[in-house]
Amino acid sequence: MTNDVRKAKPRVLLVYHSHTQQAKRVSDAMAEVLGGRGCDVTQAGIEFTDPHYAKNFKVFPFRHAVFSILPLLWPQLRRKTGQIRIPDEAKVGDYDLVCFGSPTWFFTTAMPLRSYLKSDEARTVLAGKPFAAYVVCRRYWSINLKEVRKLGTAQGGEYVDGIRFTYEGGQIRSLLSLLSYFGKGEMRARSLGIKIPPTNLKPDFGNQAEAFANKLADTLGSSAQTAQTRSSPERVT
Repeated sequence: MTNDVRKAKPRVLLVYHSHTQQAKRVSDAMAEVLGGRGCDVTQAGIEFTDPHYAKNFKVFPFRHAVFSILPLLWPQLRRKTGQIRIPDEAKVGDYDLVCFGSPTWFFTTAMPLRSYLKSDEARTVLAGKPFAAYVVCRRYWSINLKEVRKLGTAQGGEYVDGIRFTYEGGQIRSLLSLLSYFGKGEMRARSLGIKIPPTNLKPDFGNQAEAFANKLADTLGSSAQTAQTRSSPERVT
């Protein structure tokens, strides 16, 4: 009797939006750990295609560090959705765990991920399934994480855990650093004559991602055991 090895593995879906690739870096790190723990991992990046904003998101660095993102301020504060492109893997699938990754845009969940979480496709994927979330951010993370938890639960998912990956620096210097990166696409030592810290993920983010992924894998232990038992041939005595 032959067995499909994939069926013996817990299936994990990592869904994220990542214009500056920070959420993707976390997803990649988690995928490696989860795969090493015996999970069948799928990654799905949500593409922001809304015509009102997409022209500013076609390139990086932004044409203007401030004015390219400013049109999103009011829609973000009002929790609006926009047009997105959803990968096929995030439309259907019997996953054992779903994990969402979102940058923080003006205090809240990035519009592309919010739009996915409110979609029919997300309802299909999340129905009755456990889900987790991670946030990449400069300072503000709690509102973002709470929103992902609320939206995922409203779509029928069961929240498991969440984590934040914050950037270096205090309120002012971290903002200057991020805006400098948005406008130049590279790290700089100073902005407006002020010494600024590196922006984006801290060097030890991989350790955080590894610990979080292992924690999530531990929750799938019983599922993996059950799947393995089901796929094993009966012993003849």
